[in-house]
Amino acid sequence: MKKILITGVNSYVGNSFEKWVLDYPDKYSVNKISLRDESWKEKDFSSYDVILHTVGLAHQKETKENVPHYYKVNRDLAFEVAQKSKIEGVKQFIFLSSMSVYGADRGIIDKSTPLKPKNNYGKSKLQAEELIKPLENDHFKIVIIRPPMIYGKECKGNYPRLASLALKSLIFPDVNNKRSMIYVDNLCELVRLIIDDSFAGLLLPQNKEYVCTSEMVKMIAEVHGKNIWMTKLFNPILSLSGNRTVNKLFGDLVYEMSLSNYEKYEPISLEESIKLTEA
Repeated sequence: MKKILITGVNSYVGNSFEKWVLDYPDKYSVNKISLRDESWKEKDFSSYDVILHTVGLAHQKETKENVPHYYKVNRDLAFEVAQKSKIEGVKQFIFLSSMSVYGADRGIIDKSTPLKPKNNYGKSKLQAEELIKPLENDHFKIVIIRPPMIYGKECKGNYPRLASLALKSLIFPDVNNKRSMIYVDNLCELVRLIIDDSFAGLLLPQNKEYVCTSEMVKMIAEVHGKNIWMTKLFNPILSLSGNRTVNKLFGDLVYEMSLSNYEKYEPISLEESIKLTEA
């Protein structure tokens, strides 16, 4: 049995993973720990095989006042937990990073894409990666996961906004864009597999198909028995918009599919994931 410690008692991914492995009671034992105060430093990590570090500051508007907090939480705390994990004999440390480390707003991310984060969230995640990676050795395996947008039931971020639009709007832009996204259960299954395999390395996970924003909204509406009219009328305005949120929703930003291959990983389809999310 693999003993797993999840850092972050309120983490969306952490809580989702805990629920996901309930189907395997004989294979995994899961505990969670809060890092909100210093008491975690007194916790004995030596009995755990895996630390799944999901703590991170995200989904907040960046201000001058909260910039230091991004680095304290996303970089410094992650490094401290990784150091403690190694010292106390944990075999595998899984760090949840982000697609934001590339700083890309549009286009295709491939092997040659440079790491140039544009915001403090992305910068702090990348700096954490750079601190954690050198800790790796034959007895302490490091996994860095850079997921794109994560969605699923009760998630935060852009998906709830899209779902709200799908239910409230009569019309929606018909845009043929492509986005890399990952359904939370797909991410959880991938984490389960890399724990089984004692994997070490970098992972750029995503669904098995790119997501078109308009198609996703249409699927959400259909699950709720609602018709929504798709129109290209707004497309010229959207294409000229410099708004970051508009670009996130309607622009193209994908991982090259070949970068996301992992043996035995068979993700749930987009259509099925929408049904499960909106059920």
